[in-house]
Parts: sequence; C-alpha cells; structure tokens
Amino acid sequence: MAKAHKLDCESAAADCRFIIQSEDEEEAVELAKKHMADVHGQEYTAEELQEEHLQVV
Repeated sequence: MAKAHKLDCESAAADCRFIIQSEDEEEAVELAKKHMADVHGQEYTAEELQEEHLQVV
C-alpha cells in the first residue's frame, strides 16, 4: 500500500479544517504553501511545513 503525505491545516491555524493529502510529498507541500498564503496570509517554507506539519499516513 502506498504511503500518503498529509498536512492538516488545523495544526497551523486552529480555525481551519483544511486537509491536504497526496502520495506525492512535493505536491502536498506546494498545495499547503499555496493554501496558507492565499487563505491565511502566512508564508511557510517547504522545510517548515515538512518539519512541523507533515505526516505520513
């Protein structure tokens, strides 16, 4: 079974329940960066998202 990379926005922004999940880690991180910038006005680096919020499920 393939592993998926999951980023749960609620871990970064308590008022948001947006979840990104993809088998492609780069895609998940890029989508999370875009969501955080567009919706929350916060800039995250790929490294910050990977280290602090990325889960492998």
